[in-house]
Amino acid sequence: MKDKLFNALLTIAGVIVIVIAGGILYALTSESIPAIKEYGFFNFITSSDWSESDQVYGALPFITGTLLTSVLALLFCIPFSLSVALFTGEYFKGKQIAVVVGAIVDLLAGIPSIVYGLWGFYTVRPILIDLDVNAQGFGVLLASIVLAIMIIPYASSLSSEFISMVPNDLKEGAYSLGATRLEVISGISIPVAGSGIFAAYILAFGRALGETMAVTMLIGNTSNIPTSLKDTGDTMASVIANQFGEASGLKLSSLFLIGFLLFVITALINLIAKGIIKRVNP
Repeated sequence: MKDKLFNALLTIAGVIVIVIAGGILYALTSESIPAIKEYGFFNFITSSDWSESDQVYGALPFITGTLLTSVLALLFCIPFSLSVALFTGEYFKGKQIAVVVGAIVDLLAGIPSIVYGLWGFYTVRPILIDLDVNAQGFGVLLASIVLAIMIIPYASSLSSEFISMVPNDLKEGAYSLGATRLEVISGISIPVAGSGIFAAYILAFGRALGETMAVTMLIGNTSNIPTSLKDTGDTMASVIANQFGEASGLKLSSLFLIGFLLFVITALINLIAKGIIKRVNP
């Protein structure tokens, strides 16, 4: 009887998850239909026009801004997060210093994004202005730097877990053959934990794609396609946050369609990541 009850609870939980996901998808698609009928799906994602006065809306500037800031953030994140992961998961594994650093990393992962936005506005922005990166100190570069700092804790914490799970027998065998620590890390630890590290960066990339408040405060919020790191722009999440409250009609439907596109992009990235992980570890 207890087993049947437990199985029933698990089944109900699984069904609830499916229903919630289906409800999200239904809400996004149903509210997006007016914009799709008016502009066409492919025309909407390839158009750079966003004008409330002309009732013309296109998502290309926001798709570009989202991908540009997220990819740059991931590139900035990789060297720092991998270094932290090796520090806590390999070089000082099990030692007090690794515990302290790991606790700090976990603390940084829990800080609300708006706090990162405030920090970027009052700390990173003045530095960029002093360096004459751009006149306002806003833009793609500023948003990407803060995004990178935000996702470093996620990537480093998960990567450290996978690196620490590499069997000691493999590493001890390499040491017995005369390998140096650098050779063990590059030849054993990273290759064995490679699929897990890759998954960690995909999750971090997904966090960057959907980030809203920090980017909204820093990127400049203009419906232009950024052509350089000095330009201002907007992302899919930030344009929804900025304009959803006052939107109606076709503009509201267009914002829902942008949300649907963000949902699809994130889902595709996760599916690609799972496919690569399965090929690495069939």
